[in-house]
Amino acid sequence: MASTSRTAPAATPPAVARRDAAATRAALIEAAVSEFSRNGFAGARVDEIARAAGVNKQLVYHYFESKQGLYLVALESVYAEIREKEQRLSLGELAPAEAMSQLVAFSFDYLAEHPEFIALLTDENRNQGSHILESERLQKMHSPFIEMLEATLARGVAEGVFRADFDAINLYISIAGISYFFFSNNHTLSAIFGKPLGSRGALVQRRRHVIEFALNALRP
Repeated sequence: MASTSRTAPAATPPAVARRDAAATRAALIEAAVSEFSRNGFAGARVDEIARAAGVNKQLVYHYFESKQGLYLVALESVYAEIREKEQRLSLGELAPAEAMSQLVAFSFDYLAEHPEFIALLTDENRNQGSHILESERLQKMHSPFIEMLEATLARGVAEGVFRADFDAINLYISIAGISYFFFSNNHTLSAIFGKPLGSRGALVQRRRHVIEFALNALRP
């Protein structure tokens, strides 16, 4: 009787395996950001994240160990994205007022384009920032925005177009606040004032107002 030989399956090349692992991890993070932003940490479901990513639920625990581990990585990813985009801003060649206008516009535009960022921040504040406090990466992820604000303020003060009594961190909080509140409370504000504040026209008007408000506050 002739023997039947079986050919062993070819091993997956290490480079391909790494690429597949990276793609799977990225898909899980993307799905996690979406799920956590919709349902918060408490309401999010790991099996729904795995389903959206198109992978087995066990891979969540393989890559991130726990739901909390995945949530931390999701938070880190959204913060890393905004920090990366901040670093791309080149404002040194602009006049101080124009540079400040672009900084304020960037802050507004980013929130307009990333509702998931607002939702995750809202949920994390509801949890008293407990997850961020556990992330060394997030605590070390200082915002280049502050450095750009400080440099732009200093140039403006030197040229006599900005007041000298503004602190960069307080200014950052104010800029973020007047944009963040508009987006985080858009539905209730629209209902209270009877205006569609999420419309394109309302966004354009609010963006212009936020920039002018910040610049007027800075003028001597």
